[in-house]
Amino acid sequence: GAVRCLLGRAGGSMLAVPAAPWVAGRGDAGVRRWPETTFRRTLFIETEETPNPDSLKFYPGSLILREGESHNFATPESSLCSPLAMALFQLEGVTGVFFGSDFIVINKDEDADWPVLKAQAFATITDFFVSNEPLFYENSAPPHADDSYAINEDDDEVVSMIKELLHTRIRPSVQEDGGDVQFVKFEEGVVFLKMQGACSGCPSAPSTLKHGIERMLMHFIPDVQGVVAAEDDELAQLNMDEFQKVDRAIEGEGPK
Repeated sequence: GAVRCLLGRAGGSMLAVPAAPWVAGRGDAGVRRWPETTFRRTLFIETEETPNPDSLKFYPGSLILREGESHNFATPESSLCSPLAMALFQLEGVTGVFFGSDFIVINKDEDADWPVLKAQAFATITDFFVSNEPLFYENSAPPHADDSYAINEDDDEVVSMIKELLHTRIRPSVQEDGGDVQFVKFEEGVVFLKMQGACSGCPSAPSTLKHGIERMLMHFIPDVQGVVAAEDDELAQLNMDEFQKVDRAIEGEGPK
């Protein structure tokens, strides 16, 4: 059978992945024909290491979301809205999936081996992109990190400043490392944030929160006294609030 070699950024190694019949180029000369003229185009996927040894970035070579957007899937249940995320969670050892604007992050169990899982992920991602399936099922896209930075009517000046600083100064740097940071709430001087993607479970995440994000927020906004990681139930409540706002908007009531 045909074998396609995919080049990873990390280490510059070559990884051979079994492939279905494929198209090596855009012209007719690049088409390898099989019985009944079945063929499949080549998809070259690059990989890049992240600060988290249990997270890896996969670049499929095209935009997945709009610039700056992201979607995080922390559990298999949360992936039910996305065919690609669901397929990746079916791979043994996958503990999380994250979509960036032009990359996909896979988080794995510490006992899983990257050489095996990487090959399986290559095949799964390739199968998805040649299938022409939508990234999300119709009307089922989950709230993404951008939603938490929208300025609401009940946000006071401090919360608005926190959101603006996080969105413009901090998120771009975190996204470069294959992650994102979601604003959850500001309560009694403390900012609650949720680290996502490669930043979730990363050994350096606590340092990023305390020495990076906290220091910057406290420097520019005196009302901020600290930054902590939000618990999962707090994030779940935030997502529920966002869903309810969307429902009210659809019904014509508008956000309250």
